Amino acid sequence: MTIKIAVAGKGGCGKTSLTALVIRYLKKNDKVPILAVDADPNANLGESIGLKVGQTIGTILDGFQHDKISIPPGMTKEAWLEYKLNETIVESEGIDLITMGRGQGPECYCYPNLILKKFIEGLSDSYAYVVMDNEAGMEHLSRKTTDEVDALLLVSNHSVKGIRAIARILELVSELKLRVKKKVIIINLVPDTLDPLVAAELHRLGLKADVIIPEDKTIYRFDLEQKPLMEMPDVSPAVQAVAKMMTGLII
Repeated sequence: MTIKIAVAGKGGCGKTSLTALVIRYLKKNDKVPILAVDADPNANLGESIGLKVGQTIGTILDGFQHDKISIPPGMTKEAWLEYKLNETIVESEGIDLITMGRGQGPECYCYPNLILKKFIEGLSDSYAYVVMDNEAGMEHLSRKTTDEVDALLLVSNHSVKGIRAIARILELVSELKLRVKKKVIIINLVPDTLDPLVAAELHRLGLKADVIIPEDKTIYRFDLEQKPLMEMPDVSPAVQAVAKMMTGLII
């Protein structure tokens, strides 16, 4: 049985770093194979987990729609597209990665999401875990890219705006009747203790912070040195917080 985890939140809340640390936890605890999905057009999950992205869903579709293609005799367009999409899978020990990206032009944004959703559905049964890093905001919910998941990690940075973004995402999840088994509210990048104003906003909106992830200078240093977060030390405060979260979350 495949367990699906999706990560959502506003821009700048540290979604990709958190996604990478979730993948790190799963890999370190032999919960493999894992399919990592970078569903953000501004793709950088690959860098965070140490995998080099080549082709993306967006570039394949762009070529498929606009370039003259030579389909082998006896093969349908759909079969040829599926074959080309499989070329976007970056394989490694225990972890495979697919990246949405985006093609060129004003209409290349929604279509890759639809193709990505179908592609993931076709691949999922081959993996123990699917972990999806979504684009900032709420569009992925409207397009139902984030649907039928076991855990939706709702990430806010240490800000009132981030908390409000989570509330709006929860409203949309309910409105669209998305199938989400468990919702986890995470406050990320907390410098010391939760600020009273952030706590007050959570209370006002009737929300509870399930997980607090401390601000971690090691993540900042790894980013500057362009090192994958898979190599983060076990003593890292963020790593320990994610491990504690995952211990309680693992289904």
